Amino acid sequence: MGKGKRKVSEPKNDNSSMKKLVNNISSKWISMLSNSSRKGAFLRTLLFASISITLVSLVLSARNRPGMSIVFYYSVMLTVVILARLIIHALYENDKYLKLALILHRCFITCLIVGVAGFAILQILIFSGSRTQDADIDCIIVLGAGLYGEVPSRILVSRLDAALDYLHTRKNVPIIVSGGQGPGETITEAEAMFRYLVRNGADASLILKEDSSTNTSENIAYSTFVMEEIGLDISTSTIAIVTNEFHLYRAKHIANAHGLEVVGVAAKTPYPTLRILYHFREAIALMKEFISPDAPMGAGLLIAPTVHYINLTSTAVNNEGSVCL
Repeated sequence: MGKGKRKVSEPKNDNSSMKKLVNNISSKWISMLSNSSRKGAFLRTLLFASISITLVSLVLSARNRPGMSIVFYYSVMLTVVILARLIIHALYENDKYLKLALILHRCFITCLIVGVAGFAILQILIFSGSRTQDADIDCIIVLGAGLYGEVPSRILVSRLDAALDYLHTRKNVPIIVSGGQGPGETITEAEAMFRYLVRNGADASLILKEDSSTNTSENIAYSTFVMEEIGLDISTSTIAIVTNEFHLYRAKHIANAHGLEVVGVAAKTPYPTLRILYHFREAIALMKEFISPDAPMGAGLLIAPTVHYINLTSTAVNNEGSVCL
């Protein structure tokens, strides 16, 4: 009696199920986006708009246009949200993946709720610290905010004007102008601020330059060295920090972390659209400050390392500015 041939089972392809899932999602996407219904037209328009805004803002950020890196961050987030929603919708169309779709849908909604609630809380904190505080002070620190060559940006001018107004009733108070030299700047921000203040009536002998800092934390830390050099006891002194209203809460938070007793002087941000943009940006910066104070701006985003590496975020840094992240 002859032996029967042993049936050799073919090895299972571990990637086959994944490929089927990807192919299924892709076909559903194509069907959905090519659909002539209102929903299909809406999704096409929304996806096209978010991708277009992302690309345009990326190019404009590379050309140092104010606020464009902020638009880039949020347009990337919007694109990711749309794509996630499309994936879930495609899974719903196949009964085999219905359970997975339900789980992902719940996670998606939870993340949206947490994200919106977190953003709202951050904005409340930002608004809570956006007013000028009247106090007897021992020193003023003006935070830099970017130059065009050697010309102060509009945001920097608003801070310098706020400092001059605050000084009207406070004579003989030393002023520290804090800011290094960033990309596209031909002099340090401290030097540009010194020139502007002197030109507008400030006493040059009272102005001290801190010209090495590149972010808000360095602004505060290096300015404390300057204060110690002129004999101020930082443990007992009250310091006024001058910056824009959207940035004031975070600046005071950082100063408190450095052991300073501070009050805020809020400069009015020029242009409502710019103020809105920087409120959105500040939410990301404040979240970064709470989570990892020493991390570079945008470290929590997947795209940030690339953007930071090719210096496409320099404008948001330089115009808010290069010393205020």
